[in-house]
Amino acid sequence: MDWLFLIPIGYQLVALIACLRRMFQVRPAPDAMPPISILKPVRGADPLFYSVVCSHAQQDYPHFELLFAVADRDDPAVPIIERAIAEFPERRIRLIVRSTETPNPKVGALIDLEKEALYDVLLVNDGDIRVPQGYLRTLAAELEQPDTGLVTALYRARAEHFPGQVEALGVATDFAPSTLVAPFVGVNEFAMGSTLFFRRADLRAVGGFAAIADYLADDYQLGRLITLSGKRTILSSCVVETSLGAKTWREAWEHQLRWARTIRVSRGGVLGYLGLPVTFGTLWAFVAFLTGNPMLGLALFALRFNVAVLAGLLILEDRNVVFRLSLMPLRDLAAVAIWFAGLFGNTVKWGGRRLTLHTDGRIRD
Repeated sequence: MDWLFLIPIGYQLVALIACLRRMFQVRPAPDAMPPISILKPVRGADPLFYSVVCSHAQQDYPHFELLFAVADRDDPAVPIIERAIAEFPERRIRLIVRSTETPNPKVGALIDLEKEALYDVLLVNDGDIRVPQGYLRTLAAELEQPDTGLVTALYRARAEHFPGQVEALGVATDFAPSTLVAPFVGVNEFAMGSTLFFRRADLRAVGGFAAIADYLADDYQLGRLITLSGKRTILSSCVVETSLGAKTWREAWEHQLRWARTIRVSRGGVLGYLGLPVTFGTLWAFVAFLTGNPMLGLALFALRFNVAVLAGLLILEDRNVVFRLSLMPLRDLAAVAIWFAGLFGNTVKWGGRRLTLHTDGRIRD
């Protein structure tokens, strides 16, 4: 039976190597800096939203525009965006009201934004994404690499409430390592809403934003289509920041369950989803202890701990990891329960709506 533990140990070793490789990744400098249109669909505004807007408007980059889309003029983000328009008159910042209706409203906003965009290099990121200085320069350099069609980015999460902070711990210590491992195991079509940076020509070659309008995981689907077209999707050396708004454990559970079910229907269906338990290092460590293999259990937990510290603290620079690391075993075991719940059902809660998903990830009417 001991051989069964070699698979999760192997995964943790690959994750460790992937983290170490990432730590020595060199941030490139661009040879050219093409003008960029930043497309930002927005729904609502958290307390740090103005700093999100400023992080984009204050980029040290020669030519770019910043376009926002909201569902209606009553959105709480509107006065904040209008404030930025007034305070950054040297920047081209525009606000539009979405008019295109699609099963995924975010994609409808992107369709409208793309029509308004002046430039042929496009950047899409979620409404709550805050970016570091040098972000646009780094992305421009990375898109220049041969055969690259899309650049995406890791993210750390900020949260005001404790359930959200525990979610953020999972992003830093579980999701980030798995993303770094993906290219090692032949998964090259990943893309995240934290950053989608690509050329308009490559977008149109795969059918434009309309091609992903029916999908909940629009970011993943865009990466998949561009990869299938023969271009590479690569992970940026930049790390951005997102916001997790869960105030209660129920909200955190629903959010995580949506992720789990979306992953199940987006990446290889149930068979691909069934492979995820090999990543559950803490679970296998406990199983090793319970079956009389304490040395294997210690080895697994030590590897899991080191991967968590490397990914969360040194790569993402997430201070939440320092204060919450003692909760990692409980968080990891909760993730097993979420994975199991994700095996069943095809409904998710998103944006105040309850959606039903097809087996291929499309939203049912």
